[in-house]
Amino acid sequence: MTVLLAPRASLRSPDAGSEQVMTRRAWWLVALGFLLPGSAQLLAGNRRLGRIGIVATAVLVALVVVGAVLWLVARAALLTVVGNAIGLLVLEILAIAYAVLWLVLGLDTLRIARLGRAAPRLRAAIAALAIVVTVVPAGAAAYGATLIDAGRGLVSNVFAFGGPAVEPIDGQYTFMLLGGDAGADRVGLRPDSITVVSVNADTGAATMIGVPRNMQRVPFPEGSVMASQWPNGFDCGTSDCYINAAYTYGQGHPELFPDAEASGSSPGIEATREAVEGATGLPIQFFVIVDMQGFDDLIDALGGITIDIPYDVPIAIEGGPVEEWIRAGEDVTLDGYHALWYARSRAGANDYQRMERQRVVQQAVIAQFTPQTLLTQYAALSAAGQDLVQTDIPQSMIGTLTDLAERTRQLPITNLELVPPAVPWEDPDYDVVHAMVAESIATAATVDDPSPSPSP
Repeated sequence: MTVLLAPRASLRSPDAGSEQVMTRRAWWLVALGFLLPGSAQLLAGNRRLGRIGIVATAVLVALVVVGAVLWLVARAALLTVVGNAIGLLVLEILAIAYAVLWLVLGLDTLRIARLGRAAPRLRAAIAALAIVVTVVPAGAAAYGATLIDAGRGLVSNVFAFGGPAVEPIDGQYTFMLLGGDAGADRVGLRPDSITVVSVNADTGAATMIGVPRNMQRVPFPEGSVMASQWPNGFDCGTSDCYINAAYTYGQGHPELFPDAEASGSSPGIEATREAVEGATGLPIQFFVIVDMQGFDDLIDALGGITIDIPYDVPIAIEGGPVEEWIRAGEDVTLDGYHALWYARSRAGANDYQRMERQRVVQQAVIAQFTPQTLLTQYAALSAAGQDLVQTDIPQSMIGTLTDLAERTRQLPITNLELVPPAVPWEDPDYDVVHAMVAESIATAATVDDPSPSPSP
């Protein structure tokens, strides 16, 4: 048996007249260049280029090892470092640089292999292997750079660049989620759906509180801007004073919130924030406003959602002909178009039924954000998100909230709908509402505890 050994001397100063030696040398250089980029140059080519390749590879391996360790022991810290626009830009530059370096090293390895001196019958095989082990890693690094660039675009366009990290209040992070519904018949935008999401900062247990858009007599927190305008609550006896009309009121009185635009918000959002705080009794730390007209793109990027549909839902504008029916059934998969209609269809339904359907769709979207989906659809999700979402969550919070969201996704979500008969929309008892909200959050805090709750 012939042992294929390639002494260092034969790699740098081979017997060029021996096809056997040159063939063996070519195989060795291609293999070494793949296993340790830069080693082929160090042994048989430009040593300076080889050192650059080896140092770059060592740095890459070290970064991967450190990243893996941090992912296991300090995931939030890792995501905070790399989850902002600056960190993602650094990663993107590194990925592009490594792709270019790997391509240069691979092509140079093919040059110094001197295939013209190898056995003719094996030249094509050696060249093919050299190209594959060059193009595949370089292409993977380049593709990684495109994904990072998509993520950087999402982070830059959606999240606030400045702003310090925010601590939870009473152990909870609380978000106001607004579904935007602009139209030619409206003065500006009024939220079509209002949801408060309160998440336990330790466990990720979440409470999703549905706030009907037609709640009336909403009180505002003491000392708030809107309380100075409406000290007895948002009450004028018409739809102009439904809770979702606070947005229109704020937009119409920008002088009330002069710093809103500078902080990445708007007068309408800030007025709505105060209204929702008054309605629920919860301090709202962050807002997220979703353009419902683009929500279908996000669901399509996720590959659709699967939900249980208890009754048939028509695809039709209110009072118009039915174009199609979304049929009842279990484990029904909906694409973005049908999911959006399922969440928003008014035909033959009241607001409270729509609220319930919207909550089902929202929970299905949360459940669909799996690591597998993110890895395979990241670019599409990033593109959809840039046109879909506006928020005041600072980039410094991305790591903490991403890690928390993964824990939330693994737990059941506690739902509370502030609807009749418990909460009459035209004359709610807000003390009762606040007690319901507090009880629901307390219940959610026990979802990861298998022990029964103590009897009252």
